[in-house]
Amino acid sequence: MMSNPRNRYLQDPLWLRLFFLGFTIVIVFLLFVLPLAEIFSQAFRKGVEFYFEALRDPVTLASVRLTLLAAAFAVPLNLIFGIAAAYAIAKFNFRGKSILVALIDLPFAVSPVISGLIFVLLFGLQGLFGPTLQSAGLKIIFAVPGIILATIFVTFPFIARELIPLMEEQGKSEEEAALLLGASPFRMFWHVTLPNIRWGLLYGVILCNARAMGEFGAVSVVSGHIRGETTTLPLHVEILYNEYNFTAAFAVASLLALLALVTLVVKTLIELHTHLASRRVM
Repeated sequence: MMSNPRNRYLQDPLWLRLFFLGFTIVIVFLLFVLPLAEIFSQAFRKGVEFYFEALRDPVTLASVRLTLLAAAFAVPLNLIFGIAAAYAIAKFNFRGKSILVALIDLPFAVSPVISGLIFVLLFGLQGLFGPTLQSAGLKIIFAVPGIILATIFVTFPFIARELIPLMEEQGKSEEEAALLLGASPFRMFWHVTLPNIRWGLLYGVILCNARAMGEFGAVSVVSGHIRGETTTLPLHVEILYNEYNFTAAFAVASLLALLALVTLVVKTLIELHTHLASRRVM
């Protein structure tokens, strides 16, 4: 008779369980709780009035608008790409599938700084397409289009990689049954595929949006750090900190910290809902 793994866990020595629990709590406190508390402490060091004054600064507001604009382009495009790529990989067999999966994972393997440099080499004035773009009056690098391109590149794996294993696990029997019953491909996708992946899709969108708003490396390379024009929130924090305007830097950083907290809460709620739904199915 096989023993239950849960029973083996309960038989572990008390000191071992306390050690792992204590070690985990210490690491979380040092790497998450303490830095987060320091950010808000420094942000309000000169009072609430100075905090909101720093957030109302025109350059800060311009950085917020550019950050939201980059996310507004990156998330919907990656949403469409992620669904299409995940559906193709999970539902169909074709040559080069492993290569496609590897290419989707490429932004995870390449440093964001390197990816930003690649865009400079392609679209910069001395780049491969630079002279052609210049003659056409188009500016990509050190402008808003470059920031949007860099943001899309570093975020496009998130939704696809969240949906691929989910769709592979679900298989394609339900879609085939819907088609046999006379449903059109669009109706089959809308009423069968989409409801089955909605929570995984929402999870991927949240992670993609958080990365888009917090991206620093690739955006830093292609932005040119033109204050009030090509600086996103993370870049604006860096500029303020380098100017020794620490309180304002932490005030702006607190916006990103709040975004991280909201993302964490929503992520936890989605995981809880998914876990409860899987238990109801079982």
